[in-house]
Amino acid sequence: MAEADANDMLPEDVSSTDDLDEMITRIGLQGLEDGGRRGPFLVVGLGNPGLEYVWTPHNAGFMAIDRIAEQEGVVVQNRRCRATTATCRIAGREVILAKPETFMNLSGAAVAALVREYEADPAKDLLVIYDELDFALGTFKIRERGSPAGHNGARSVTSALGSEEWLRLRIGVGQDLPPEAKDAGARRPGRDYLLSPMRKADLTVLDEVLDRVAAATRRIIQDGPGPAMNEFNRKDV
Repeated sequence: MAEADANDMLPEDVSSTDDLDEMITRIGLQGLEDGGRRGPFLVVGLGNPGLEYVWTPHNAGFMAIDRIAEQEGVVVQNRRCRATTATCRIAGREVILAKPETFMNLSGAAVAALVREYEADPAKDLLVIYDELDFALGTFKIRERGSPAGHNGARSVTSALGSEEWLRLRIGVGQDLPPEAKDAGARRPGRDYLLSPMRKADLTVLDEVLDRVAAATRRIIQDGPGPAMNEFNRKDV
């Protein structure tokens, strides 16, 4: 039997081996552009479960997840990995929105369980959103890595993952004290403030911030943390 010509074995829509090589190269490059990732992106907001904590500063992360879910037309009500979750698609990628059912200082247990369940890379496939007392209400900041800086939820996540290499978005909930108060050594609010219901005026400010947090989250998923930080970490925003 005569040996078959290589071109006779090609798919119908490929006319030559050169075209096949080009197709394989194009598919490979597309995979690189996608970062080689095929699993979902995890967005986890930190907070405390229970009606008494719903409108407290410490639950800013939960509020952010609810705002993203509302805008994406989903409800965070499924129970998985010690968290309530919802699934949506953002920028063509499957996204898991999650709120741990553990209390704040045990948040890492839920985050680690989600990472294992979805075989996610914490450095590439995870965004954790939580409150930051050192930032003034009305602000937020994206950071790719770093220490927990005294935040119990962030400390729990770092401990559970065994790494500080995870993306975080910190929402400011601190009081913007005037310079004279700072010069006088005024103390920042503490635990009682974080776990007490916010004033209506402060919730109005936070409401506007949550829309920007949702926009920043979409930018992260679509373009990566670098472009998102360039846009949203500017001091004039």
